[in-house]
Amino acid sequence: MTVDLFVTAIVGLAVLLFLLFLRNPYFLKDVSFAVTALHVAIRMNRFKKQKPFYSILDCFLDKASRQGHKTFIVFEDRSYTYSQADKESNKMARALSTHAHLKRGDTVALFLGNEPQFVWTWLALAKLGCTASLLNYNIRSKSLLHCFSCCEAKMLVAGADLQGAVEEVLPTLSQQGVRVFILSEDCNVEGIESLSDKVQQASDQPLSPQLRANVQMNSPALYIYTSGTTGLPKAAVINHERLWMSSFLLSFAGVHASDIIYIYLPLYHSAGFLMGLCGAIEKGLTVVLRRKFSASHFWSDCRRYNVTVIQYIGEIMRYLCNTPKKDNDRDHKVRLAVGNGIRADTWTEFLQRFGDIRICECYGATEGNCGFVNYVGKIGAIGKEHFLQKMGYPYVLIRYDTEKEEPVKDSRGFCIKVPRGETGLLVSKIGKRTPFIGYAKNKQQTEKKKLRDVFVKGDLYFNSGDLLKIDNEGFVFFQDRIGDTFRWKGENVATTEVADYLLMVDCIEEVNVYGVKVPGHEGRIGMAALKLKENIDFDSKATYQQVKRYLPTYARPRFIRIKENLSVTGTFKQIKAKLAEEGFNPAVIRDPLYYLEDNEGYIPMTEEIFKSIAEGRIRL
Repeated sequence: MTVDLFVTAIVGLAVLLFLLFLRNPYFLKDVSFAVTALHVAIRMNRFKKQKPFYSILDCFLDKASRQGHKTFIVFEDRSYTYSQADKESNKMARALSTHAHLKRGDTVALFLGNEPQFVWTWLALAKLGCTASLLNYNIRSKSLLHCFSCCEAKMLVAGADLQGAVEEVLPTLSQQGVRVFILSEDCNVEGIESLSDKVQQASDQPLSPQLRANVQMNSPALYIYTSGTTGLPKAAVINHERLWMSSFLLSFAGVHASDIIYIYLPLYHSAGFLMGLCGAIEKGLTVVLRRKFSASHFWSDCRRYNVTVIQYIGEIMRYLCNTPKKDNDRDHKVRLAVGNGIRADTWTEFLQRFGDIRICECYGATEGNCGFVNYVGKIGAIGKEHFLQKMGYPYVLIRYDTEKEEPVKDSRGFCIKVPRGETGLLVSKIGKRTPFIGYAKNKQQTEKKKLRDVFVKGDLYFNSGDLLKIDNEGFVFFQDRIGDTFRWKGENVATTEVADYLLMVDCIEEVNVYGVKVPGHEGRIGMAALKLKENIDFDSKATYQQVKRYLPTYARPRFIRIKENLSVTGTFKQIKAKLAEEGFNPAVIRDPLYYLEDNEGYIPMTEEIFKSIAEGRIRL
């Protein structure tokens, strides 16, 4: 009888699971996600209660103690174990403490490319109880000074290859009393001190934990810069709780401790630093670090270092698909790709060409309080709704008027939720469990990201600035980005910042910068409509020199359109949508058009150039 009951129970359970599967084919993956989410929640709760505070640095130190001989960083022809990384960062910390006189709570700006010294310096600052400000190594001049000052950094540590950029702003830094160190053996420039020689002479003995005794879960851990909707970058404040939560993404993606991750995305980005490097530390992985992405070396690197996990942004996957096909395209050990921004067609092509690689597409903003993970692997989706996530991180899509650039309100003055299958603006509730910290020294822009009285009086939501759609199965799809930004080459570009630099050119009177879609490319590429000063011709050479000097390559307008007048709304806001829709086809547009040819400058746009771009013969 007991055996019969047992068999009946097993059969009943099997039937129940089968019925659940018929109703929800993603049931098992939903359960797996729930288990991971609960595990992460339990760990975070334990970390919050732990005394003294347990940081990602403490996690690294535990890994150095328990698996000190395991390789942590592989860079070019050298590798460093967890133990060696610990000692290198100890030396860096002692050198900075002795020669820079850093004290607990100070902020230090890092102006470095992807190299081990970036990691050692960040770890060193964490050991000293200091906060790191991660500067984009592409920025120059006004933008560099702005980023440096908005987080009130006391010191700048720069890579030797960036000395020229530092010298451009050195007079201003010197006036502000900022100490400037460069990672070289010596430096004969007044106002810049060498650091590498001082590090070599320093002791590698551990530092006292008391140096960081005041650091708590809500203390600033990093400043990471985002373009947002203003002209100049904003410093998003990343506290230790946010750092921890970002590092857990690799767990949701299914990364194991035995995996080897390939990081070539810039470490000043949240993707490369938070999800990549910190995620690797949390799991105890080996990191293969590369200075910059190279399509031609990508798979050879993966084979050489037995890489099993890669990170990506959408453009990266397209670049890989555009490389010449080889017989050994599937000869690798990569099993998982984690990232964001991959188009559905590129996703399909990537899998067909490079094999059975699980792609885990994610969504989130550096400063945001909500995100999604496509843990199912649905092609084209940026995530999937899960009831646990919605309980912990309340969010909703609301109706948005793209012409008026504001949410649509009902008769009571409240926002309107969009039904399944319709596009809406993603907003997420700001609360104790879902805080929005905002931007350093920028209260105005912090407030602009908040929506009040959304559904009831007194509620508060974070405005993501992104238009999304959720289908009947709960899959989330990215639709578009609102505001004065466009995304190109994985970078957010602020149109007002580009316009400010163009207005410095003598021949230009008015500027309207926007992003335009290009066939076969993710994101939007930069284009500028110009109104010239009266009786002055377009100076293509001066314009090229200006954008080349002040703007990184991804932010430079690739197309320029000369117009007699630039249209504005009744409230004098520039109209971008119509210009963006018209694009850059000279067969359609009668205004003079120019194209930015690599290393040549702006040349007249022709139908042949347009055709070559549309057919993919010209790479942008």
